[in-house]
Amino acid sequence: MIESVITISIAGILAGFFLSMPIAGPISILITSNALKGRLRYCNLVALGASFTDFGYVFVAVFGLTRLYSLYKPAIPYMLLAGAILFFLLGIKLFRTRLDINHLEDKSHLTEKIAKRERGGFYTGLMINALNPTLFIGVLTSSFFVISLLSSMGFHTGGLAARMDQNVKEINQIEGNKLIDTQPITIKQFEDFHIGQTEEIQPDTTEYPSYFHLAISTCYAFFLSVGSIIWFYLMAFLIVRFRTRINVKVLSVFIKSLGAILFSFGIYFVFVAAKILFLYK
Repeated sequence: MIESVITISIAGILAGFFLSMPIAGPISILITSNALKGRLRYCNLVALGASFTDFGYVFVAVFGLTRLYSLYKPAIPYMLLAGAILFFLLGIKLFRTRLDINHLEDKSHLTEKIAKRERGGFYTGLMINALNPTLFIGVLTSSFFVISLLSSMGFHTGGLAARMDQNVKEINQIEGNKLIDTQPITIKQFEDFHIGQTEEIQPDTTEYPSYFHLAISTCYAFFLSVGSIIWFYLMAFLIVRFRTRINVKVLSVFIKSLGAILFSFGIYFVFVAAKILFLYK
């Protein structure tokens, strides 16, 4: 059991770190744009707030509380609309940003009003992920991929591989179509490339205590959130450190571009919400 906990913990950190790298996501865009303005504390709070939602989504996806998804599904279009409004506001705010590189290091900006605005980063990160219901399917898919990969490599996953397979099948039934392939390509790839996988993978027949699945699901969700925080903290730190080496005009255009991307997220969310409300009734 200890081996399973160590394996899942390491896998969670690595998954959270590497899966957070793409800059196309709303959280990445918000952190990047604010780091370019020198707001490191705000970026860290955004990452921390987002990680709380990540933990909840990952725990539900891995532990198998698929009944919650049945209750959650009718609210998805309204959450998308609320998320769209948030993205519109953030996108407009970024697009209207004006940078003054000469005063980015000015300590006089640490007023009570600015400090309060910095603290708002936690709630912004929390709300961005909470109002992004598509994140659940993404988390379920990535967790299924990671845990299946570990199982295919012969690592002990504490029974999570079998449970994830069951979770995916249940979500597919709720959705009424096949969202995720329950025969992951990772296993086939390992067999095709002959990297030591010559025998058929045997199911885990170990008997675990009744509380173990809860514990290991919590462990995976927690460490995935930690891995995500580590990446965003590192990314924000590096951007803040080297931002002054970038031409201010290029910097301004880049931030405005990020604002436009966030605005386009809002448009996409409105489109998806409208399609759910009017085409799939």
